This record gives sequence, structure tokens and C-alpha cells, in this order.
Amino acid sequence: MGWDALSLVDAADDRPLIERRAVVRGDFFELQARTVIERVPQAAGVAQQWAISPYRGCAHACRGCGARAGHRRLGLDAGSDFDTRVVVRPNVVERLRAELARWDGQELAVGVGGDCYQRAEETYRLMPGVIGALADAGTPFTVYTKSALVLRDAPLLARPGARVAVSIAFVDERIRRAVEPGAPSAQARLELVSALVEAGVECRVLMAPVLPLLSDAADQLAATVRRIASAGVRVVEPVVLRLPAGTREWYVEWLERAHPQLVGRYEELYDRAGLPSPGYEGRITGQIEQLCRVYGMECGAPVAGRGEPRAAQLALV
Repeated sequence: MGWDALSLVDAADDRPLIERRAVVRGDFFELQARTVIERVPQAAGVAQQWAISPYRGCAHACRGCGARAGHRRLGLDAGSDFDTRVVVRPNVVERLRAELARWDGQELAVGVGGDCYQRAEETYRLMPGVIGALADAGTPFTVYTKSALVLRDAPLLARPGARVAVSIAFVDERIRRAVEPGAPSAQARLELVSALVEAGVECRVLMAPVLPLLSDAADQLAATVRRIASAGVRVVEPVVLRLPAGTREWYVEWLERAHPQLVGRYEELYDRAGLPSPGYEGRITGQIEQLCRVYGMECGAPVAGRGEPRAAQLALV
């Protein structure tokens, strides 16, 4: 596990690992990384198998974020701690360059453990170095974000092998305030997509997560796809909400308060691993695919890219 392989507690000190090992600066916990390229959990719903996350935790506070369980390994909870106690890897660029020297060229996701352009990036400015390391190694990558701060690095991202995926799952602002309270509005993200396209950045919309029984009605899907098309993007990648351990508890706790009548239906819809039933998922993605055809857009996950390997593949533990 790349964030730290040590036990969370020891006999001499029963504090959580994050409190023993991190340097605390305001709301941020600086923790030196041993490795930075990590396998993407299947439940993440992204196309890439490996990822880099300069930050763990996210101030966007999205209730359905699939990365929440990572905070538990650091002795923090997957709920409010994930939203407010962001862990920073200040040595991410140094470690990334070392690992890319032995990487096999597989495409990497950037920002799966927490939005890489959230507020912490304004302070730490890690992403220009991350992008530079990936560019120097010739490794293709996709940045996942909801934040307009990515425009700061548009000149660095307007190059072959780089692309940005902006998450826009729905355009209903009432839903956004309930389930993504710290994230920019859908309108702000649509404007971000337009700006990235205009800047020459390869950009797609990750229509994720589609929320069962909340944002999956036919008219809601149609409105979202229509607005995405008007922003100038040509590719949409739909992902239905995943509820892996850590995320499931936090999301269901909210669902019990806000929509108690839906809890039983969610229990029927999701398996023990937190994946939606294939029939439901296929129906929703099929509807979105049909809508994309109407608006002249491609639909689906990208084919993962591959650069030229610099040496033998890095052995990750």
C-alpha cells in the first residue's frame, strides 16, 4: 500500500498512524510516500489500472466517492475525516520520477484518491511537477477533476498523451448540493469543459456517478447529455454509482436521513462488493449511449494508452 506500509498502531504509541507520521499544516497532513503508483480498485469505475494521487481525501465531500476507504488505512474515518482532513504527499514528484524510470508505459490515472486540483493544490502546487514527470517519461495519463484550477495547467496538458476527464453526473443543482456539497456547480464544470476544449486539451466528461433512483430518470439523463453536448465535448463515459466498503456506510447513512424509502431498494440493487446489478447498469449506460448518438458524441470508456517503456516494469508492493 503506497501511502505507508506500517501498522496503524504500535505498542509504544496508540495514536493513528497519520498523527504519528504526518506533519500537520492547518487542515493538511503531509505524509512522505514510499511509492506513488498504485493499483486502481475495481470499484473505482475508471479505465486505467494504475493511478497516482497527490492527495488523499477531498474537500468536495462527494458522498458517493469511491476513494473513501483509503483514509481508514491511515487511522482516519471514511466519512467526515475524508472530507476535511486531506493528506498530502509532498514528495510525489520525486518518487514518481524514480518509479517512471522503471515503468512499462501503461496509461495512468491522476487524482483517483482525491481531486488533484482541489484547494490543497493551490497551496502545494504539486501537479505541474507531476505532469512534467509524466511528459518526460512519455507516459500517457488522464487527470480526473471537478475543479477549474486545472485551467492553470492547460498549457502543460495540451499535448499528446494527456487528457482531462471532468465529472458531470447530473445538472440538477438540488442534487448537487445534497451529494456533492463542496464541489463546483454543474454549470461551472460545463464552462470548465468548454474552456479546456478551447485551450486545446483533450477532454471528456465522466458522467459519474449516476445515482440510482435519484438522478437516473430518463428526463434527467437527457438533460445532462444535452448540456454536455452543448459544452463542446465529444466523448462521454458513463459510470453508475459504486458503493465499496467505506463509501457504502457513508452514503447509506445519508440515504437513511434524506430518502429512507430508498434504502431497501438500494440493498436489492447492490451486491456485497458494492457493484450495481449488471441489468440495471446495462440499462442506464444503454440509455446514455443512445442519447450520445442523438447528439453526435462518442460514449464509453477510452482504450487505455501505452507509451514506450523505459525499462523493466516497476515491481509494486
